[in-house]
This record gives sequence, structure tokens and C-alpha cells, in this order.
Amino acid sequence: MKELISHQLVKYLEQRGVEYLFGLCGHTNIAVLTALENSRIKFVSTRHEQVAAHIADGYARAKKQTAVLLSHLGPGLTNATTGVANAALDSIPMVVIAGDVPSHYYGKHPHQEVNLHADASQYEIYRPFVKRAWRVDRPDLFPQILEKAFQLAESGRPGPVLVSVPMDIFSMEIDVELFEKVKKHTRKLHKPSLDEEVAKRIVQQLIEARNPVLYAGGGILIADAAAELRELVDHLSIPVAHSLMGKGALPDDHPLTLGMTGFWGTKFINDTTRNADLILALGTRFAEADASSWENDYTFDIPKTRLIHIDIDPSEIGRNYPAEIGAVADLKQALTVLNRVAKELLPQGKKNEELKQKIAANRAEFQAKNQVHIQSDAFPMTPQRILQEVREVLPRDAIITTDVGWNKNGVGQQFPIYEPGTVLTPGGLATMGFGAPAALGAKLARPERVVLSLVGDGGFGQNPAVLATAAEENIPVVWVIMNNCAYGTIAGLQKAHFGTTLGTLFKRNGQPYSPDYAAIARAYGIDGVKVESAAAFKEVLTQAIAANKPFVIDVHMQNIPTPTEGHWNIVDIYSPGHKVHHVAVDA
Repeated sequence: MKELISHQLVKYLEQRGVEYLFGLCGHTNIAVLTALENSRIKFVSTRHEQVAAHIADGYARAKKQTAVLLSHLGPGLTNATTGVANAALDSIPMVVIAGDVPSHYYGKHPHQEVNLHADASQYEIYRPFVKRAWRVDRPDLFPQILEKAFQLAESGRPGPVLVSVPMDIFSMEIDVELFEKVKKHTRKLHKPSLDEEVAKRIVQQLIEARNPVLYAGGGILIADAAAELRELVDHLSIPVAHSLMGKGALPDDHPLTLGMTGFWGTKFINDTTRNADLILALGTRFAEADASSWENDYTFDIPKTRLIHIDIDPSEIGRNYPAEIGAVADLKQALTVLNRVAKELLPQGKKNEELKQKIAANRAEFQAKNQVHIQSDAFPMTPQRILQEVREVLPRDAIITTDVGWNKNGVGQQFPIYEPGTVLTPGGLATMGFGAPAALGAKLARPERVVLSLVGDGGFGQNPAVLATAAEENIPVVWVIMNNCAYGTIAGLQKAHFGTTLGTLFKRNGQPYSPDYAAIARAYGIDGVKVESAAAFKEVLTQAIAANKPFVIDVHMQNIPTPTEGHWNIVDIYSPGHKVHHVAVDA
């Protein structure tokens, strides 16, 4: 029996448990949209493909399931590149299905064909950042390619893949047996673990070390290994530092959580990792900002500090630091083995009350220094007070998304996260414009959770049409726009090093300028409030969360830098020999 490929595609996705397709229509993919009409899969339509890609990214992170993005060719596919690349650099599984020009018109330059270096080569645009890009050249190969696409997106180090489908193939018929055959393939590959000998070597070194540190990266959260990490920490009493992407792997109120390292880390945290005699790194690539540009004077002093590195991706082991022991393994399985071995070698475990007291004292000292900002009644508000009051109002298990600037760097440094996977942030690509749409995906994935997006006015202004999707689908997300009328972090850097703010402040007729985002929200049919005083913010936020509907809060904020005792080499590039970071900029 034969059936249209577009209809068989939808049935295949249903069988895989896909709940949503995110995307935007075009003449190359409407055959698929038509096939979705009576499907249990819901198509979430957006006004821009970057928005769709970020929604899919947020969904995949919160659901821990591969997201599916449906795109048009040409400008549709290029619009989505930023969102797909962001997912790639953060190891988020995604299958991008894109319509393409008719196969019988290759090279004739039909409408929107990309063919400057090869005929119908739009799929090659994605090659630098997806795990693989396929073009379907024969209809009978489509089922196999689709199955391979999902398997590759989910295996090893997860990430996006692209399947580019000529529009005529969507409208062809093939034998249903071709799709039935691939459905018999396993939906889950078994991942590598640690062998007993290596696990014993690692645990023995952790036991014998004087000042060991566990360093948690985003790989812990991707592998759903937070519980196993905590078990090891509690048994051996080893402190845990984390990268930006590893935030939440261990709760911020756990007595052995040090905090984020690097440029936005505190001196206490960076000194602890730098003076460790042994570091067990788990699922991290030692990114530049987290590792203080890999300079030994600040955060990590490897190989003086011995390194054991476990990651699912072998290319990350030894990339930035030499590892005494390197192991390729799924972190959930690896930590399960390490926990078993640790209890065999040291049944009673270890205690380290002195270290817990030092960590608690450091937290108290940092909080005390922050009080003047947290308690300030100034308006525009201090970012510290905004973050403090958001944390006070949100439930412990609420999901927040961030963008870039204070809402990312400040959150990493001083916003407590209590449940693993409840902060979604753009790490690798650090994409401005990620936070607002990613929150929609997170809420669709976890409708029972409160979802709030902390985003700057620069980030929200990238794609405010995200509100159209929120209104149409009635997705109850709260956006807190931390509005400083600027690309604030860059303005602070530029002012500190070059004495100007050209191109970084938003002005009109020489005065600070910002659209009224609350009014814009109302124009989209969404509740919006522009906060007029520091005293009003918390009450408005409480009401927004209780409303359980899309809600925009526009709050003006002082443009002051995230405090840092860390290091990033860009400051030496700007101003060699001068220890200058950021300065406050009054917009």
C-alpha cells in the first residue's frame, strides 16, 4: 500500500511521541502542515523562524526530549540558523525538517534556491554547526534518513540535525512498508559507562586527595545525573563548583555548593578550584569565561592541579587542559558506578564540617555585601533587588530562562537555583534573544511549572513578536524585562576601556529611549504592566504569576555592571596592563 510521504511523516512523528512541531509556513512545507490537520501533534506557529528555533530549544531542555522544527527553505532556513546554532553549542537535541526547492528544478534557480556554489545547496549552510545535514534526493530514502536523524540527534553528545526535503518529495507516494521497517529499530541506544578498574582509580584518588573539587558542567543536566552527583558529594563530602551551564546540578543551598567559577565567580570560589590538588570534571568543556581565559593565575592551575575528566564527547577531553585520567562515558551511568565503588572502598563516607562552615561564611559575606543593593529603594531599580525579589516570589521548582547581560551573568553568580534543570540559559553561543521564546517552549514542556523569563530590553527587543505566539496559544509565561535602555554589559565595557558608549545606548533626540513594552504587550492582547517604583515591583510580579496567563512586566533598571573579582582576557586586549573590567553607565 502506498501513501503520501507528508502523511507518513506525521504518523512517524506521532509514533515517536512528538507532541509539537514548531515553525513557520512556506510554500515548500504546507503539504506537511496539511497532513497535521487531524494529528494529535500540535503545530506552534511563530512570526519568525529564530523564535521557533528558540521555542524548540527551550522545549527540548525542559522536556528532555528531542524537539522538531519545521522550516521553509532559503530565508526561512537562514532565519532559524541562530536558534539552531545556539542549540548546537549547548548540546540540545533537535531535528530540523526543512522544505527545499523541487528536485527536478535543481540548478534552474527556482524561487529562493541557494545555488551560488552548488545546485540546491541550502542544506550546506547548516554544516558548521549541526551534527549532520541531509538532503533527501530519493523518496524511498526518506524513512531511513529520518530514523538516522533522530538517532544521531540523541546519541553521544546531543545536538541538532537537518533534513532538507525537496517539496515535490513531500507530495510523493511511497510504500508504507518503508516506514514500517524503520519503526522496528530501537528508539534508545545504550550508552557507555565506566569499567570497574577505572572507577576504583578515580575514587581512590578522590579519597586520598587533600583538597579535591568536583567541577560540574552542563553535561550533568543533559544526562539527568544530578541525583547521582549529589549522592557522591554527600558520601565523600567533596565541594562542587560549576560552570554557567552546570548551575543547578547541585542546589545552591547545598552546604557543599561553591558556585560558578571564572569571570563572574567570586575570589573564594576561584581560589578553591585553583588551589585544589585534584579536580574531577564532569560534562564540561571548560569554556573561556568559566575558566578565566585558561590563565593559571585565576581559576584553574592545571596540570599543577591534577585533572580527571569524564565526558560523553571525547573531543572535549584534553581540549583545554591535560587530563591525568580521561574517560568517555554517560555521566549518569559513570556516577552510578562511582557511587557504588565509593561505598565499597569507604563504607562510612567522609565528613568535612570545616569546609561546610567556610562555604557558609563565604555565602554570608557575599550576601552582606549585596544588601545595600538589595534593599535599595532607588528607581530605576538595582538589578540585585530585581533578582532577589524574583527569587522570593517564585516557587522553588519554577523554571526561569535568561538571555544575556545581568539576567545571565547575575543569575549565574547570585540567583539561587534549587532544582536541576530549572534555569535555561544560552551558554555556548550566548544568544541575545534566546530567553523570551525559550520560555514558551519550557512552559509547553512543563505546563505544571511556573515559567518566568528574565530578559533585558535589548534581548526582548530582538523578537517581540514572540508575544503573538503566546497570545494565540495562551501560553502563561511571565516576562520580566530588565530595562536599562542599553546593551548594558557592552556599554559598561566600552565606557571603561574606550571612554565612549557609541552604539550601545538607546537614545532618541539625545535622551534615553525605550519602547513601552507593557503597551506593546497589550497591543498583542497580553497583560502588561510598566513598573513605576521599586516598591511596586514585587506586588506586580506576584499578581502576574497568580494570573496564570501571558504577562509582561517592564521594569527600568540601573545600568551597573555585574560585580566580579574574576578575569576575562578581553579586558587585557582592550587595556593591556590595566586591571579594568566594567563601569556603570547612566543611560
